Formats: sequence, C-alpha cells, structure tokens
Amino acid sequence: VCLMVFYHFMFDLYYFGAYSGHMLSGPWQTFARSIGTTFIFVMGVSLTLRYSRLKPEMGHKQVFRKYLSRGLQLLGLGMIITLVTYLLVGNGFVIFGILHLLGLSTILAYPFLRSRWLSLIGGLVVIGLGVRISQIVSPDPWLLWLGVRQFGRFMLDYYPLLPWFGLALLGAFLGFTLYPQGSRRFALPDLSHMAPVRGLTYLGRPSLLIYLVHQPILLGILILAGIGSI
Repeated sequence: VCLMVFYHFMFDLYYFGAYSGHMLSGPWQTFARSIGTTFIFVMGVSLTLRYSRLKPEMGHKQVFRKYLSRGLQLLGLGMIITLVTYLLVGNGFVIFGILHLLGLSTILAYPFLRSRWLSLIGGLVVIGLGVRISQIVSPDPWLLWLGVRQFGRFMLDYYPLLPWFGLALLGAFLGFTLYPQGSRRFALPDLSHMAPVRGLTYLGRPSLLIYLVHQPILLGILILAGIGSI
C-alpha cells in the first residue's frame, strides 16, 4: 500500500510536469509492476485463507456466493475506474486494470481452491498461455481483457487475465502450503507492540478503500499546493 501511494504520488508529479523522470518506461515501470505483482500474489494467498475458514461453516454454494459477490464488487469498482479515467484521461484510459483482474480472479479461482496442486498446475498453465498470447497483436480491442494486445493502444493500468490470473493461483498454492487449514505453520516474532508495525497492519485492512481514494487526495493536495491544475 505504501509503495503504491508513493508511486502514484511520483506519477502525479510527472503528470503535472513537476518531475522530469520518465514514469512510463524503464525502472519506474518495473517498480510499478512489482507493486501490482505483490497485490495479485497476496490476494491469491488470502483466497485460500478465506476458503479454509469459511468452508467448515458453510456449504460450497454459500462459500461460492461470497466469492462471487466479492468478485462482482471488485469488477464494478473496476468499471468505475474505467469510466473515470475515460472522462479524465481520454486515450490511455483503463480498460482492464488490476481491479478488473482481482474481481474476475476472485470468481475464477474458486474451483482451484479445493486442491493445492490444482492451483499450482493451473497457475503454471495460465502463465504459460499468457506468455504465448502476449505475442499476439490485434487491430481490435475485444480481447484485451484476455491478454491479446491491441496495436497502438496504451493504457495507464493493464493487467490482463493471462498471465496475471496465473500469479493469483500461485499465491493460492503458497497459501495452502504456508497456511494449511487456515493456520500458519511457521512462527513469526511478535512485533505488534511497535507503533510502525501497528500502523502498517492498519493500512492492510482498508487497502481497497485506500486504493480508491488516495489518488483524488494526492491530486487535491498537489492542486491546492499550486503544483498542478485541472
């Protein structure tokens, strides 16, 4: 969460012309991808934890409804991001970004949560297909969500289903491995008495809310400071 806010702050400075670095290529894009990769992977781990804790209390249909509801919520928020970026940015607006991916992955991952090895094999297969399909370029945008790039299309945020859904499945595999039956199988030092740790722990809880509101807040601060304007 902290890295995401920092990256977007630097991007906003770049957008307003207050930072001369090139945010759209090189190390900055590698940095941005590492943040997105962490989000997707941790989401995969969390899917297994939620499944392990809900399954003893509910049947498969009830658990799936929760995953479906959560996935549709994320997809809906992703569509709001699409609309807002289309109105504000124009060319380069987000068609299938990380919220779209997390929403669809939450739904599609459910069948894989019954087996640790199924999630591993599925993740490797999806990543392999993604590497293959990323080499295809189309004149049309209809398969952008899947991973088929459109010629001449640039997007501020792009995480297609292939290969990124595979990373979520690998996260699920790690979740099964490190948290069998939803319980951690290794010991960690208790640092909860340290204020920085408590602060970071808090940021992890409303991470979706922070994702949605931090950019308007950052832009507002920069505009009020006279660094940028609408």
